[in-house]
Amino acid sequence: MDHIPLKRPHFFFTTAPLPCPYIAGRLERKIVTELNGPDAEVLHEALSRAGFRRSHSIAYTPACPGCNACIPVRIIAGEFAPDRSMRRIRKANQDLTARKVPARATAEQYRLFSRYQESRHSGGDMALMGFYDYRSMVEDSPIDTFLVEYRRSDGTLTAVCLADRMSDGLSAVYSFFEPDLANRSLGTYVVTWLVEDAVSQGLPYVYLGYWIAESRKMSYKSRYQPLEAFGPNGWRLLESNHDESNKSNVLR
Repeated sequence: MDHIPLKRPHFFFTTAPLPCPYIAGRLERKIVTELNGPDAEVLHEALSRAGFRRSHSIAYTPACPGCNACIPVRIIAGEFAPDRSMRRIRKANQDLTARKVPARATAEQYRLFSRYQESRHSGGDMALMGFYDYRSMVEDSPIDTFLVEYRRSDGTLTAVCLADRMSDGLSAVYSFFEPDLANRSLGTYVVTWLVEDAVSQGLPYVYLGYWIAESRKMSYKSRYQPLEAFGPNGWRLLESNHDESNKSNVLR
């Protein structure tokens, strides 16, 4: 972890074990700390480079008993090479206009968020979120956070990405999109757009959160090459050797 001169003591806590939302039969624990006060920006930068993620004003990292399946990953933006499928997806969405806006929740965003949750994650905790919960997710950030709204030519809001801006990259916090437009592969499009935006700003990385090989929800991240993973020896290249039916990855 980077050395950071903090202006006050900082405390880390471990959460109680809960059922893992990604791998059945396992327990999840996290190390968490608050991001607040004058040190919030600096602390967030250092923790992100050490594999932590942000949710609201909390930074966290998994500390699960007997499991290390969650691997922090980041795309090397300047070397990113979209595959044929990604190039097709980019072309299919060339009618969309992306606009960065302040991290402020709107009723329009929330309606899209609710449709997405009901379609993709019905029964999950986020599907139960009301507008004020959504607003907290978007606005309760002590750092440089923004939204990207993606609209069709008629102005219809089609996708939204919540992201953090850091000195070495962009961090994709959460994205959601119109569930009835599966043929557009909007989730993939949003990630590739973030990579292009990072390159345009001269930022070296796009942080994607945790890659979990055993979870279908999270294993897709290995498609974005070249990808670095954080482990005991710091950030190392995650080599991907996979086809559409078989995925295997190794750290180099």
